Amino acid sequence: MKRFLVILTLACSALLAAQSEKEEKAPVYRVSLNDLKLNAYEKDSTANALVLYEYGKSHVDRNDYDLRTQIKRKIKIFNKEGFDNANVTIYLYKGNSSNYERVDDIFGATYTYENGNVITTNLKPEEIYREQYNENYTIVKFALSNIKEGCVITYSYSIQSPYMQKYHGWEFQGDIPKRYSEYNTSIPGNWLYHIKLTGGKKLTTNTNSLEKRCLEMYSGASADCSIAKYVMKDVPAFIEEDYMTVKRDYLARIDYELETFRGMDGRVVNYTKTWKDVDKELRTEKDVGKQIKKTVDAETLLPLDVWNETNPLKKAKGIFNYVQTNYTWDESFGIFKDVSVKNIIKTKSGNVGAVNILLHNILKESGIQVNPVFVSTRGHGLATKIYPVITDFNYIIVQATIDEKTYLLDATGKFLSFGELPFRCLNQYGRLVDFKKGSTWIDIKPKAKSSTLYSLKLKFDDAKKLSGTVNTRTTGYHALSSRKSYFPNPTSYVENINKRNDDIIVSDFEVKDATKTSPMFNETYSIVYETEEIASTVYLNPFIFSFFKENPFKLQERTYPIDFGYKDSYVYMLNLDLGEHYQVSELPKNKRLALPNKTGSLNYSVNVVGNTINIIFSLKFNKAIYLPNYYPYLKELMNQVVDIQTNSLIVLKKK
Repeated sequence: MKRFLVILTLACSALLAAQSEKEEKAPVYRVSLNDLKLNAYEKDSTANALVLYEYGKSHVDRNDYDLRTQIKRKIKIFNKEGFDNANVTIYLYKGNSSNYERVDDIFGATYTYENGNVITTNLKPEEIYREQYNENYTIVKFALSNIKEGCVITYSYSIQSPYMQKYHGWEFQGDIPKRYSEYNTSIPGNWLYHIKLTGGKKLTTNTNSLEKRCLEMYSGASADCSIAKYVMKDVPAFIEEDYMTVKRDYLARIDYELETFRGMDGRVVNYTKTWKDVDKELRTEKDVGKQIKKTVDAETLLPLDVWNETNPLKKAKGIFNYVQTNYTWDESFGIFKDVSVKNIIKTKSGNVGAVNILLHNILKESGIQVNPVFVSTRGHGLATKIYPVITDFNYIIVQATIDEKTYLLDATGKFLSFGELPFRCLNQYGRLVDFKKGSTWIDIKPKAKSSTLYSLKLKFDDAKKLSGTVNTRTTGYHALSSRKSYFPNPTSYVENINKRNDDIIVSDFEVKDATKTSPMFNETYSIVYETEEIASTVYLNPFIFSFFKENPFKLQERTYPIDFGYKDSYVYMLNLDLGEHYQVSELPKNKRLALPNKTGSLNYSVNVVGNTINIIFSLKFNKAIYLPNYYPYLKELMNQVVDIQTNSLIVLKKK
C-alpha cells in the first residue's frame, strides 16, 4: 500500500492560533454562460455530472477559538443520472449536549439556460431539514430545486466545531469527476497533527507558509499558524468495481490525526500514543483486557472427551468445535462495547468480541498458547500502521500456536474449518496483542488453497442423448461457499445446479465425506444433456458449467488494487465420447495466456484421441492482491476467459 499512502508530518512550534476570517473571493465559483452551455466533460464523456469547482478552508476563529470550515461547490449536471448531486447531506458530530458541531450560512442555487435567459432558483429555508442520524451524529439535508439536464448548481455552508482533535479532512475525489478541488488550512502551532494523503494522486499545488501572530489571546499571548494550500485538478471519478475493499482506502483525500497538544501553561497532552502505551491501556480496558484475563471453568464447560484429549491439536480442534457449535454470534462487530465472557456463557449469544474472547480463554485454560488479534474487516477499511489508532479495528480473532505452527481462529461461523477465517477478515494484516512481550503486526493470509474443479465424463448413447457423470471438488473459500449453501437446504442446492444450465437434468446427487466444517467439499451426480441436431450436425458448447458469465473488469483504468482476498484456481475437464454416431467436424482452438511475472495463467487445451474429445481448461490467480498496473492484463485475461466459456463450439457431424 506504499503507492497509496503518503505521510506528511506537519509540526509548528507556536501558541494557539487561528486564520483570519477575511473572505476570499472566488470568481470561479460564479456560474458563467460557458458553464451552462457545457455539454460534456472532455476528459470523461461518460460523466453524468462534473464538479467544476470546489473550495474548502479550515481555520481557528479569532474570537471563539473553535474550528471553522467553509465549503463551496459548483457542479454541472449533464443528464438525469446526475440529478442526485443536487441532494446534499452534512454530517455533524456531537459529543454531548453542550459540545456539538453546527452548520451555518447555507446557500444554494440552481442555474438554467432557457430561451436565451439565465434562470436562477435559490434554495429556500424551508427546504433545509435536520434529523438525528445516530447517537453521535446529526445530519442536515437539503435538495436544490428546478434541477434539469444541463443545469449548474452551486451551494456553500460553514461548519463550526469545538473539536480541534477532529480537524476537518478533505476528499479530492468522489463519485463524479472534478476539474478543480482546493483545500486551505490554518493550524495553530501548538496543535501537532499527522497529516495523511491517500489515493495515489499527485497534488497539483502543495504549498506551506507561516503566518506570524495569527491569533492573539486575552492574556497577551500570541500564536503563529501553519498555512497550507492543497489543490488537485482533473481528478477522475472513483468508480467502484468488484474485488476491492472499502472505497475510502483508495479515495484521493487528506486526513488529520491529532498527535500532540501543547497548552499555554506548559502542559503536553499526547493524543497519538505508542503501541507500548496502547498495550498498557488494553490490559485494563474492561471490554477487552479484563475479559481476556478472565478465567473460565473449562473442565466444566467442555465435553469430557475434549477435556481429556492429550493431543494438543486435536484438543484445540475440539474446543473450537465446542464454541462454534454451542455459542451464536449475534452479527454485531463490537470489541470495545458489551463484551462479557460471563454473559455469553449464560445466554449462549454475543458479539464477535464475546465469542472469540471466550474461545481464547477456554484454549488458554486448556494449556494452548493463544493471543488475541485485532482486525479491521474489509468493509471497515485498512488500519493505519504508522501510529496506533485503536478505532481502526472493529473485529477480534485468535491466534493459537501448537507444535510451533500458528492457526488463526474465528468461531463466529458455523461452517468455518479450524484455521479458516471468514472472508470479511481477509484485509492483509492484523495486530497481535501480547500483554507480556508487546503487540506486533502479523500478516493475514489464508493457508489453504481455494480452488474449484469440474470433471465431466459424458457419452452419446444409442438414442443420441448425451449423458454421464460430473465430479466437483472445491477447497478453501469455494468449499466454504458450497458448505454454506448445501447443508442448510440440500434440496435447494441441487435445484440450483439444474438452474445453472437449462439444458441439463441432474440425478443421483451425492456429497462425499463432507461435514459442515470439512476443508474440502466433494460432490458427484449424473446428468442428461439435451443437444439439438440440425441437418445431421450438432453444435455443442463444451462448458456445461461456466465459472464467469461476464468480465468483472470493465473500467478504462483502475487506480486501486484488485483484491481477491486469496489465491485462486479453476479447472474444468471434459471427457466426451462421441460413440458410434458422430465424428468431429470442428473444434475450438487451443489458447494460452499468462500474466506478467508468472502471477497468473490461462490454459485451454482441446484434443482428440480416437473418437473421444478431451478438454482441459485451467485458470490460476497466483496472487491475492494485484497492483493497479496489472489491471489491463487481468482485464484481457478475463475477456479471454469469458470468450472461451461463451463462444467455444464443438461441431459434430453425423456419421
